Amino acid sequence: MADKLALLLWAANPDHPELCVTPLIHALAARALDADVEIHFAGPAVRLLVEGVADNLYATAAKEKSVGEFLREACAEDVRLLACSMARAAWVGEQETLIGAAGAAGATAFIARTLDPTWRTLVF
Repeated sequence: MADKLALLLWAANPDHPELCVTPLIHALAARALDADVEIHFAGPAVRLLVEGVADNLYATAAKEKSVGEFLREACAEDVRLLACSMARAAWVGEQETLIGAAGAAGATAFIARTLDPTWRTLVF
């Protein structure tokens, strides 16, 4: 059984905060099952990693928990957060910074995960 999971976020982005929590919950569930988990942020989804952006996004009108809180929970469980370098160049301003937990990985890194039989992948 594969115990490695890579998630790609692109449609789950700040313009659609209602889509952002599900992949984070799936990442947390996979970590609860002791899987290695990484989340690749592509296209406009990379903005979720910009300092302060996710803290102002909520999946529901009730605003129970921000997307930023879910991201911090994922980081606390050792989920790797990876910003696509091309997306960062296109969607992150020069004066903006990414959250400290954000690493970097290009599109090739996620494709390599999809081709590796020891990894499972999901796209959101």
